[in-house]
Amino acid sequence: MPHDSKPSNFSGNRPFQDVLQARMSRRSMLKKSMILSAAGFVGAIAGNNVLHPAPAAAKTTRTVANKSGGSALLNFDPVSVASATGNPPVPTISADYEYQALIPWGTALTDEYDDWDGNPATRLNSDQQAKMIGIGHDGMTFFPFRKQTNHGLLAINHEFGRNSHVLGKDNPESLEDVLISQHAHGVSVVEIKQNDQGVWEVVKNSAYNRRIHVNTPVTFSGPAAGDALLNTPKGNAPAGTVNNCANGFTPWGTYLTCEENFNGYFGATGDWEPTTEQARYGFRTNGFGYGWQNFDDRFDLSNDDYQNEDNRFGWVVEIDPMKPNEPPVKRTALGRFKHEGVAVTIGRGGKAVCYMGDDQRFDYIYKFVSAANWKRMLKQRKSPLDEGTLYVARFNDDGTGDWLELTIDNPLLAAKFGSQAEILVKARLAADELGATPMDRPEWTTVAPDGTVYCALTNNSRRTEDDPTGANPVEFDESGNVIGNPDGHIMSWVDADRHTGTTFEWNIFVLSRDTRGTEAVFSDPDGLWADPDGRLFIETDGGQKDGLNNQMLVADTKTKEIRRMFAGVSGDEITGLTVTPDRRTMFINTQHPGNGDPSRTNFPVENNPANPNGPIPRDSTIVIKRKDGGIVGS
Repeated sequence: MPHDSKPSNFSGNRPFQDVLQARMSRRSMLKKSMILSAAGFVGAIAGNNVLHPAPAAAKTTRTVANKSGGSALLNFDPVSVASATGNPPVPTISADYEYQALIPWGTALTDEYDDWDGNPATRLNSDQQAKMIGIGHDGMTFFPFRKQTNHGLLAINHEFGRNSHVLGKDNPESLEDVLISQHAHGVSVVEIKQNDQGVWEVVKNSAYNRRIHVNTPVTFSGPAAGDALLNTPKGNAPAGTVNNCANGFTPWGTYLTCEENFNGYFGATGDWEPTTEQARYGFRTNGFGYGWQNFDDRFDLSNDDYQNEDNRFGWVVEIDPMKPNEPPVKRTALGRFKHEGVAVTIGRGGKAVCYMGDDQRFDYIYKFVSAANWKRMLKQRKSPLDEGTLYVARFNDDGTGDWLELTIDNPLLAAKFGSQAEILVKARLAADELGATPMDRPEWTTVAPDGTVYCALTNNSRRTEDDPTGANPVEFDESGNVIGNPDGHIMSWVDADRHTGTTFEWNIFVLSRDTRGTEAVFSDPDGLWADPDGRLFIETDGGQKDGLNNQMLVADTKTKEIRRMFAGVSGDEITGLTVTPDRRTMFINTQHPGNGDPSRTNFPVENNPANPNGPIPRDSTIVIKRKDGGIVGS
């Protein structure tokens, strides 16, 4: 995914009482290359009702002797480092598994158009793209029909697509070009079904099939809905969702899509100076170079008619896949920042709890707790995502942490902000005021059955010795120079009071640097899923070590053994993760295979060497199954 590499957090937050002492202690420890990963904090939390990335969960597997030795949970032959390097034209998977490519970019959702085959001579127009699977496959969730394992809806994010990839040129030259780009972003809901040969197919013309993109009507709900900060002088109705990264889903059967690097789609055609808020959210004159502002006034920061249009992005958006005529809803109670994803679980009293990361260097981890039992709220015709409390995390150096309340009732915030709506729209600034802990780009979060929350911190090459925090360790070279935390790590914590408390205990699950030189080597962890049996699926996005392509690995959370199940093609990212109710089929994604270069790969065209004159490689969903029909991961 295209990350905003420029930090925008200049708060100077230093949350620890004895920073110098803690820093020197950590420096000594890391210089000696001591492994920080340790055993879990506490035993299982009795009665914890935790959700997993499928609306129904299969029975857990019986542990058996592993044919390869080691963890009984990981009963598959791993993909070796040697097999996962280089520039293969197709992905590599464990010998115990098989895969199928599904819904590549350009798959038609109706019979109005044929599927696009990636031919650069027949690029899509804006109307075609609005009715086809988009680009930048990322987070997704499978919603089965009546708990079926072979038939349901796949809701999938389309995070980004560079102009050179989507348009075949670096800059748009017309509004039509901008519309093509806009319609390639967003979300797809598509009905899929397994045929008699076990192959998954799209159900064309399904009443559920739809595209949600930058120009789709949306609504706002929660404390900031209707606030002046979300209204423009032009009076244009809210529309669209963009840079849809990771995701979540709710116990009431809806999909949550998360808007991440939304700032990159705005720019300025005239004189413009960023406000304090805009600077904190990373808005710049030319954004990420998409050029939308040159033909679409909504995205022109210098156009006074569309003041506050930028405030309409950066939210968690709820979509009901089973109700295709209902508009997406932006849930403002969950705050506005660069949402990577949202892990939803059920806490004490049946409250809905959402864990979220703000994916930028030196930004924060958040939690939302609904005001009451989610079932009771729905019966009262209230959304559990509209009423509740938003918190931001402060990690203490003794292994504890605090959830700091982002509400107008907090005197520190009441002195700076005029309303709860303003706090939510400017959530980053509010978190700065409370001394939240700057993190190493928090990515996906996931909640295990025992109540442990895992979070991927993908990397931070800019962290220095003057940015001390035990939750984000720095690394030193042989000369003692700080080289940041370039490989990333995975941390974990357990909240007090079954996810609803305001304190927690944290630990480091694995430092990616500690896997160097092993067959389990990985860096830049991104996607995560904790399954019901105690496995942690890890997906990567970034420069892997030892010449590896991006990959998906599986860890035993008790023994800490890690095995590689899948590796992608050159230049791609492995992301998105969901399963069928029986967990015997898993869906993941390859995003931007070959970085769009057909000389590197023509995937998903199979058994075809990379042909520079061949089809453009296309983002695709990968369907994974064990050859023996067992649970994926085993």
